[in-house]
Parts: sequence; C-alpha cells; structure tokens
Amino acid sequence: MFDVLSDRLEGIFTRLRGRGRLSGEDVDEALREIRLALLQADVNLLVVRDIISRLRAELVGSDLSRSLTPGQQVVKAVHDELVRVLGGTALKVTYAPRPPTVVLLAGLQGSGKTTAAAKLARWFKQQGRNPLLVGADLQRPAAVEQLRVLGAQVRVPVFSEPSDPVTVAKKGLAEAQRVGRDVLVVDTAGRLSIDAEMMEQARQISESVQPHYTFLVIDSMTGQDAVATAEAFHKTLALDGVILTKIDGDARGGAALSVKEVVGKPIAFASTGEKLEDFELFHPDRMAGRILGMGDVLTLIDKAEEAVEREDAERAMTKLVEGRFGLDDFLAQLQSVKKMGPLSGLIGMLPMVPKEIKNAQIDDSALTPVEAIIHSMTPEERAEPSIINGSRRARIAAGSGTSVQQVNELLERFKQAQAFMRQVPGLAGMTRRSSAKASGKKAGAKRKKRR
Repeated sequence: MFDVLSDRLEGIFTRLRGRGRLSGEDVDEALREIRLALLQADVNLLVVRDIISRLRAELVGSDLSRSLTPGQQVVKAVHDELVRVLGGTALKVTYAPRPPTVVLLAGLQGSGKTTAAAKLARWFKQQGRNPLLVGADLQRPAAVEQLRVLGAQVRVPVFSEPSDPVTVAKKGLAEAQRVGRDVLVVDTAGRLSIDAEMMEQARQISESVQPHYTFLVIDSMTGQDAVATAEAFHKTLALDGVILTKIDGDARGGAALSVKEVVGKPIAFASTGEKLEDFELFHPDRMAGRILGMGDVLTLIDKAEEAVEREDAERAMTKLVEGRFGLDDFLAQLQSVKKMGPLSGLIGMLPMVPKEIKNAQIDDSALTPVEAIIHSMTPEERAEPSIINGSRRARIAAGSGTSVQQVNELLERFKQAQAFMRQVPGLAGMTRRSSAKASGKKAGAKRKKRR
C-alpha cells in the first residue's frame, strides 16, 4: 500500500537533502511535487488542497528548527500531516459496563465485510474477550454459511436463523446476553451499490441492537468510490470508524488518506491480507512511517510477539550463543516467521531498506525447499549438521526433491549464520540478562499466586 506515494516522496526528499537552506522557491517546488504525488495516489482533490495549505503554513509561516536540515524539515512536516490526515491516534476500544459490547458492520457487497467480521471476532478474542458473531446478511446466498465456516476457524460461535435481518440481530443480542458473551459482532447485508432498501435495513438493525461501535467496511482498492460510499453510510448510521480491507493489494492508498478528512471518522482497523490473522488495529503514526520509508518496527514486534512464544525465542537465542542451535531450531524459527505474514510485507516494515529490495517480488514459496530439505534429514543430522557427508547430502536431496547444490547452499549459509552470531559483541551477556529477567518475572508470578 502507498507504493506510488512512497516512491514519489522519496524522490522529493532526496533532492532536498543537499540544500543548505530552504528558500521560498524550494518550498513551492516541493509542495507542487507533493501535490502531484498525492493526486497520483488517488487522494481526494479537496483533501489534497487542505494538506498542501497546512504544509505551506508549517514550512513558511513558522520558525523552523535549527537542528534539522532542509530535507528533514520537510520530512517532519509531511510526517506530522500524514499522521493527522490518517486519524491522529489509534482507536481505543471502550467496552460496555453491561455486556455485551455491540459492534455493527456495514458496507457494500464485495468489500470483504463477512471476512472482516470473523477477523474482528478473532481480534477481540486476542484481547481476552468472548465474542459472538451474528449472521444478519440474509440477502447474499450462502453469506451465513460463509460466516459459520470462518467462525469455526477462529473458534467463535455464530448465531443466525432464516427469518428477517432485524429479528436475527435482536435475537442475536438476546443470545449473547443469555450465554454470557461480552462482545457481539453483527454482519449485515450489502448491495453492489447504495440503495434506499439497504440503508433502511441497516438503520433498523442499528436501532434494534443500539451498537456501541458502527464500523463501515471499505475495499481500499475502490479509491475515490470508497469516500463516496463512506459519506452515504455516515448520513444513515453515524459511523464510529472505518475498516479498510485489501490494503495489501492497493498500491496507491487514496482511500486511506481521504476517508478521515472527508467523513471525519478514523480508520479503526486494517485488513492486510487474505488470512484471518492478517488484521490489525490501525496506527496512523506507524502508517505514516511506512509511507515515508521509516519502516514500522512496532508493528513488526507486535507480529513477532503474536507468532513466537517469548520463552521459545529466548531458548533459541541461548542455544545459538552457546553453539547448540541446530536445524530443528532453525526450522521452528522459519515457521514462526511465516506465521507473521508475507515476507514482502515484513520487509516493508523494516527501516532503511533500499527501494529495490522493498519493490522486489518476494515469493514465500521459496522457503518450501528449505523446509523440505530439513524434513528429509534424520534427527541426528538436524542436531549436528557437521556429520552430513557427501552420501548423506545425496540422500537428503533425493528425499526432498531438490538438488545436492541446494542442500550444500543451505548447510553453508546455516554454518555462516552460526559463526556470525557467535561473534556479535555482547550477545551472550544480553541473552543471559534476558533469561534472568524472564526467570525473575516467573518467580514473582509464582509468589503472587501463592499469596
């Protein structure tokens, strides 16, 4: 997402880095290019005008920091403006004092609303909540069945019945209260385009369940149409926020940069891929950092903590430093990385990564031969790769459907990685401190439990 805008802004900032000071002409030129970059990213024209106006006031009408270079001045101003346009701060969900907290989802057909409902239910489960899904989309054939399948995958029950959407929503709320579910996520019907019947049905459902949050699900790839859709729904439902889907397939990002400014409601969540775990709370500051090539290390850490158990990571690091890190451990770490999402997305979160690498088409299937090679080894070979001689390599290659050359490359890279990590200054001490800290936390938790 935002690839077009990121590339254009990077070029603008690169040209400014060599300037000793910013003249009025420099500011005008930079703002013209930023304006063109935003328009090419399919940002709403009125939004572009407002952004440029505020940037001009920031760069011309106030005293600039003496500690920053001209290029840094512009980057800081653009970063702050992007954060503001994207919503300022991340949504903080407040739960109802008397459960359940009701969340109503609305949107056009094809926006990914039903999948977003299941993803949102999974997200609530991660927050320690106990959600119930309600299938009130009785318009689209098999919509309820799709929700049941997705609900089973995230282990969240689904309530629905073949009556009418308003009745289903009401009974779903009663069911959540009866069985003690503290969050209710209601999936409503959509149409291919906005019509009076759909809006009236959404309004009636909203009145029947009195939602604490109403989120509009928008396909980010629809660009300016997404903004028009948001305006129409907001007039009927009084939205609390937007869930953007398919942002992994949107290279421009105009919808994300336009919807908050036009509708006045923030982006609450973003669906970053097809998998049910590809869903996250939207952080405007982190997204602004990604757009400007600063990376998004905080989201990367969040994904790592979700995919990798802390104790497993510390155990692997200790083995690595002590020279006991085998291919079984390497395979476990590789599988954990795959859980974090597509490799291209993870690389995009790293700061200071060259554009050529970020834009490269990285195929996750390239990891499959590596897994096949390791699985074709015996337990002894995985624990001690140095025993793998020529005949063993030939057997491993045949068993994994790869070549002896690929086996050799994997073993050589693994050996180099082991040698490199042993030489990293302070790594052993850092690992010991981390383990001691974790042990201290465990002991403290045990003492609290005994009390």
